[in-house]
Amino acid sequence: MEQLTISHVSKKYGRQVILEDLNCQLAPGKIYGLLGRNGAGKSTLLNIITGRIFPTNGTVALDKLGTNDQDRVLGQFYLMSESNLYPKRTTIQRMFDLADGSYGHFDYQNANRLLKAFGIDAKIQLSKLSTGLQTAAKLVVALNVNANYVFLDEPTLGLDANHRELFYKELVKSYQEKPRTFVLSTHLIDEIQQLVEHVLILADHHLIEDADVETLLDRAYTVTGPANLVDQYVAGLRVLSADQLGTVKTAYVFDQLDDQRVIPDQVKVGHYDLQKLFIGLTNGGSENE
Repeated sequence: MEQLTISHVSKKYGRQVILEDLNCQLAPGKIYGLLGRNGAGKSTLLNIITGRIFPTNGTVALDKLGTNDQDRVLGQFYLMSESNLYPKRTTIQRMFDLADGSYGHFDYQNANRLLKAFGIDAKIQLSKLSTGLQTAAKLVVALNVNANYVFLDEPTLGLDANHRELFYKELVKSYQEKPRTFVLSTHLIDEIQQLVEHVLILADHHLIEDADVETLLDRAYTVTGPANLVDQYVAGLRVLSADQLGTVKTAYVFDQLDDQRVIPDQVKVGHYDLQKLFIGLTNGGSENE
């Protein structure tokens, strides 16, 4: 498998900027989270990568081959999106056959097993299913298509808690049995934190974070204690937000804490999760105290 490289990608519609000068790489055999608030450009980026739309500037390349007009390259990408691009009367079985015809070696046996797990009849038309079951049917295709890069745009749309848990379980199983790159674009950050190895965070048209989850969370600290002591301790650090109840304050820091910074006796330092970090990073800025 080759590495996917995104270089100086921008997208504009008239004067409206959607993405601006994005640079990143997606490695083979890794699970990524693509995170951003509504309108951040996540779907636009996935559509550019998979050749559904063209960037205003920049390139997308697999190894040294650009995706434009490169059937061999685009044949390694599969995008499951919210949009239903199938003709109205397309059955689930027909979806399987289309995936097999386009990519070859579709795993019919596992796909049919998953249909039973989700309670879906292969003979039914996709358009006749509820939103959640339409999502489930498209996930079954995505998990069994023969592509090295699988992009999942809002893969849990309409799924109930049981079906979301089933999807996460089957995603890990599929990844372990056949390692390839998955990119999940979702708002359910707390649910995917244990699945993804690396996150890309979009905000204000730019890529603001591109790092392994563990590396990011190693810098995400809560500092709790009397407000005056907390303020003293976090002075000069990047504070994303803070909560205060009475005289007790919690500051959410995203920075390195060195051994020279002495922790006062009444102050406790802990860690917070990826969702809280995402909210802090995309809420419009931070304060250096």
